[in-house]
Amino acid sequence: MKNLKFYKEASEQETFESLLNSLQKSIADWSFFVDWVKVKKNVKDLNTELNILNSLIGSTNIEDDFIELCKKYPEVKKSLPLLIAVRNKKLKDMPILIDKNTLENLYAEPVFEKENTDYNNLGKFFIESGLKDVFLDKTIKNLVDYVTGIEVGMDTNARKNRTGIMMENIIEEEIKKLCKKTGYEYGVQMTTKQIQEKWNTTVPTDKAARRFDFALKSKAKVILFEVNFYGGAGSKLKATAGEYIMLNNMLKNAGFKFVWITDGAGWEKGHKHLEDAFYKNDYIFNLSMIKKGVLEEII
Repeated sequence: MKNLKFYKEASEQETFESLLNSLQKSIADWSFFVDWVKVKKNVKDLNTELNILNSLIGSTNIEDDFIELCKKYPEVKKSLPLLIAVRNKKLKDMPILIDKNTLENLYAEPVFEKENTDYNNLGKFFIESGLKDVFLDKTIKNLVDYVTGIEVGMDTNARKNRTGIMMENIIEEEIKKLCKKTGYEYGVQMTTKQIQEKWNTTVPTDKAARRFDFALKSKAKVILFEVNFYGGAGSKLKATAGEYIMLNNMLKNAGFKFVWITDGAGWEKGHKHLEDAFYKNDYIFNLSMIKKGVLEEII
């Protein structure tokens, strides 16, 4: 830990406890729950196909009608995986076990391609996936409404990513304000190659795919940032702390400042890993510390 005036003569232990006690439980705003723009766009993209499939609901000759409809309107096939809450691209490398005795499997993705004429396996999908019964007994009244519900449900998988994006947005606002005040430059999601090209500065890297969340060029040097938020505990905390200890040492030895900004209730259970990194790294802050102006002293 670097001794900063910001800490007001507090000991390392007191400073770490202050960091731990001011962690944010959540940084979710209203946009965290559902990305309605994405949901509506995804449904709109399939609106025609879904309305064509609506004609099958309640059919008394459902299997034959399904195949005939797919032959007449082959474009509807692309919407079928979504009816069982699966993205078509997810099926690309996902074989479906179709015989438990022989372990025979089928790569389902080609079955849904417009040009494909494998109606035998398409019919098998319709029956075995349960869609036949759902269409037959009118469990679904309208596929557009149904798929809207599916899209909302599947969008919840993106919440973890949205938390990370929200964290980065908060930090970027603080960095932007500082750069406006000082006249310094900053970049977002910068690789070492981009830093070299922009500021003629060679940054060592621990892995080829390293991309810093933020890089700031002050008068004296380039300052590199990693930003994350952990709402829950897990092995990722230990791995991240260990990774950033090594990254800090490598960058520090090369003359760079490395700032790790992290937050979230996950650290309450993983505090031992955070504490280890806190004593070994020069700069580890949470959102509360950033909002109180700690970056000004560093920059």
